[in-house]
Amino acid sequence: MSLAINKARLRWACRRGMLELDVLFMPFVEEAWDGLSEKHKAVFERLLEGDDPELFAWFMGHEECKDEELNEMVQLILKRVKV
Repeated sequence: MSLAINKARLRWACRRGMLELDVLFMPFVEEAWDGLSEKHKAVFERLLEGDDPELFAWFMGHEECKDEELNEMVQLILKRVKV
């Protein structure tokens, strides 16, 4: 079952072991999820499958994600935070 079908499961998947990721993912789901295309929703769900240290490095700019779709999602989330 896709997480998109059950927003409660999606919120649970956004709870991470690192507070820095929680404060990025939770507001994104609450404020932007419903407006995302199905493609972007699928990419976000795939992003949530990543390991916390790797995600942290991408969001903090220590490393660049080599996967083009995931990198686009990282940039979209970061852009929303900066607004």
